[in-house]
Amino acid sequence: MKKNFTLILFICFIYNISAQRRMDYGFALGVSNYLGDIGGKEQTRRDFIADIKMAKTRWNVGGFARYKIKKRVSLKLALDYLRIEGDDKLSINPERNARNLNFRNDMFDLAATGEFFFYEDNDLGNTYRYKNGFRAYVFAGFGAVYTNPKAFYKGEWVKLRPLHTEGVAYKSIVLNVPVGLGFYFTFEKKHRIGFEYNLRTTFTDYLDDISSGWANPSTLSPEGLALSNRTVELTGLDPSLAKNFGYSPTVNPGNKRGDKTHNDSYMTMSLSYSYVIRGKSSFYRGNYNSFFGKKGKVRRIRAKF
Repeated sequence: MKKNFTLILFICFIYNISAQRRMDYGFALGVSNYLGDIGGKEQTRRDFIADIKMAKTRWNVGGFARYKIKKRVSLKLALDYLRIEGDDKLSINPERNARNLNFRNDMFDLAATGEFFFYEDNDLGNTYRYKNGFRAYVFAGFGAVYTNPKAFYKGEWVKLRPLHTEGVAYKSIVLNVPVGLGFYFTFEKKHRIGFEYNLRTTFTDYLDDISSGWANPSTLSPEGLALSNRTVELTGLDPSLAKNFGYSPTVNPGNKRGDKTHNDSYMTMSLSYSYVIRGKSSFYRGNYNSFFGKKGKVRRIRAKF
């Protein structure tokens, strides 16, 4: 009887310990880049990382909270502040270079994701103390991002969205779908150091203010017109190439300014630190408190047969 009673207490203790460490919160620092209508090498638009310009890699910083709902599943809420940039001057594609557009976008990204842990080792080093561990996971979810593209013009960054450079009024808050993978190490049961790669596919083609064609100049303000077609700023450009840029239904009937068949996306790679919260489970509150009493003293019980 005594052995059985001890075993029950041990099982309850293990259950309570695992329940105590379901949530962690922390911060992340890393780098960001984007996939859109600016970038690439000698070819036209290509998918995924082929169009990335490493010279335009910028920063991201954020905070998050994560809650473990099952053994291999966690939910995560994260807020990131990041910057993406692009400049046609860096492209060796003659047409992109002659387009001469540039942008910078400082964005706030709020996302909720579900993490699935496909590999875990809860006792690194086989110490049998279960203080240090490792977990690797994949994730997906949904999010929203505040976007505010700007162009560098006459020595300052000018907001592009109010200028309607393509004659389109696009939104400042758009939805996205984050997917990726990551891992973290846990030390002393309460400190976590992690890495994460996150690719967000958005539901807009205007992170860079470029999508389809040039707007009719008669509908634009003087500043909007200047920032819509910046090919005119270049000198010594081949006339046969220059005619392909700007609004001209007769000379340039295609009126192609960007690639409207693909939405923009962006990615981040970040290192993170988080702290694991210690909390009591409902099992503990409902059973241990009543068993030990308010001050932790063992209550007397009688065995009934």
